[in-house]
Amino acid sequence: MNEHIDMPPVRGKLSQGRSLADLTWLRVGGPADWFFQPLDEADLSDFLRQLPSEIPVFPMGIGSNLIVRDGGIRGVVIRLGRGFNGIEFHGDLVRLGAASLDAHAAKKAAAAGFDLTFLRTIPGSIGGAVRMNAGCYGSYVADVLDNIRVVHRDGGIETLACADLGLDYRSSELPADSVIVSADFKPERGDPDALNARMDDQLRRRDESQPTKDRTAGSTFRNPAGYSSTGRADDTHELKAWKVIEDAGMRGARLGGAWMNEKHPNFLTNAENATAADLEALGELVRKKVYDSSGITLEWEIKRIGEKSV
Repeated sequence: MNEHIDMPPVRGKLSQGRSLADLTWLRVGGPADWFFQPLDEADLSDFLRQLPSEIPVFPMGIGSNLIVRDGGIRGVVIRLGRGFNGIEFHGDLVRLGAASLDAHAAKKAAAAGFDLTFLRTIPGSIGGAVRMNAGCYGSYVADVLDNIRVVHRDGGIETLACADLGLDYRSSELPADSVIVSADFKPERGDPDALNARMDDQLRRRDESQPTKDRTAGSTFRNPAGYSSTGRADDTHELKAWKVIEDAGMRGARLGGAWMNEKHPNFLTNAENATAADLEALGELVRKKVYDSSGITLEWEIKRIGEKSV
């Protein structure tokens, strides 16, 4: 860490050497050189505009699909808070702050008669959901997103249409160091009671099949077929990540404190004081065993960032 850099003045909170382990669902990871929680959009824009260009930035949500390596992150980690979690309704648009939780947004939208029910069981916040084109039960962010508002690395603020984001399966073309601050959705209308009943059913199905009580980061690997659980005719059982992991004999596999969950083998789990190195190494071992078994190369869905411990 370079302790002699003069950082820009902020109105939010800027801290140095902040451990990130308690901010990720897997509870692993070293410190960030700098950790910035902007007060509002203007604070974020001013900070990025004045920040020396050689200092990298990493926008971080609630750490629900993230492995921060044990050596931590060089540069500035930006985490949005209360100034970015608004939920508003404007005609046929639902405006969600990037820091609003997916599940909370789905419930608030349903109460107002808007169908964002697919977000109810997705862990994380809206910024991450947009960036990763999150989806389940056959619906994806790209299906209902209208536009987003972003602050770029140079401090510039821009509104981008959904069509400009290159949204694809679990991916987008948005620059990694651009910070999403809000998103406008144009979902279908629905009866609040019916929408809530659908979400209750989704929660029941999730809890029956996924280890929601364990320390995980959601699905570890993307489904090889390129779909989530859509129920489509071409979404075959054999091409689910969990199935090829099981076929490779890796359900319940352990390495250090890391574990491929018995309940759902595509959930990498911090079972017993795992390090980030344990988790990543087990994930790579799973990828090798699956390839040896089936010729399929699994792609990580969990983001892995930072430096390995020396």
